[in-house]
Amino acid sequence: MTGGVQEARTTVSGTVAYDLTDGVATITLDRPDAMNSLTVAMKEALLAAVERAAGDDAVRAVILTGAGRAFCAGQDLREHADNLAAGRGLDDTVRRHYNPVVETITSMPKPVVAAVNGVAAGAGASLAMACDLIIASDRASFSTAFTGIGLAPDSGMSWTLQRLVGRAKAAELLLLGERIKAAEALGLGLVNRVVPADELAPAAVELARRLAAGPTRAYAAVKAALDHAAAHDLSSSLAKEADLQDACEKTADHHNATQAFLKKEQPVFEGR
Repeated sequence: MTGGVQEARTTVSGTVAYDLTDGVATITLDRPDAMNSLTVAMKEALLAAVERAAGDDAVRAVILTGAGRAFCAGQDLREHADNLAAGRGLDDTVRRHYNPVVETITSMPKPVVAAVNGVAAGAGASLAMACDLIIASDRASFSTAFTGIGLAPDSGMSWTLQRLVGRAKAAELLLLGERIKAAEALGLGLVNRVVPADELAPAAVELARRLAAGPTRAYAAVKAALDHAAAHDLSSSLAKEADLQDACEKTADHHNATQAFLKKEQPVFEGR
């Protein structure tokens, strides 16, 4: 996903790649031989990548995707089995790794697009659901997977899933753990778009570049408003909106866009 005037590819680790092109940071889970299942080292690299994207002013939109035939199959169960055998159990990985990754994705002041190229299961599905928009390949599938190995949901799935599909359907998906194909996921409102597999990468780049060229501070306010409203009543949400609107009113993007409107011109947003 390159080809722009501003390009930088670095490897956070051997299993996570990071590209920055035209204001879009693309984070690729790159362990295709294991369906991008997450080891401790990979989770640490992923956290470093999302924190880097969140803190870099040159990044105005983010794509999270996977290499090969899977988006992410969740926890690496071979590593987990070794931990169980050694008496370490989950080794506090939910608190040390998964929660910080999800919190960074959801709180970063810029939009995050999940480009789901294949299987998204367990924590892998949670990562996709934490993103602001989800584009799925027609070969993609989603599975909560947790109860299949006798575990509870984690990585925010109990919070995100019911907000995407409603509590009743979320309970069904979590309890039964059945695989949901892309078309059904679209019908449920779990994803925003489904595209042919060979069109996924360009479609994700097109959407992310559109977002990267937009009013970044306003997008951050949208994320903040939605998160606040999900846990507060109308009165509190109205007050939050007013505070966010006051902040956005002071941005250069708002002032420039207002002038562009008066001149019947297309606004140019600089993200400030």
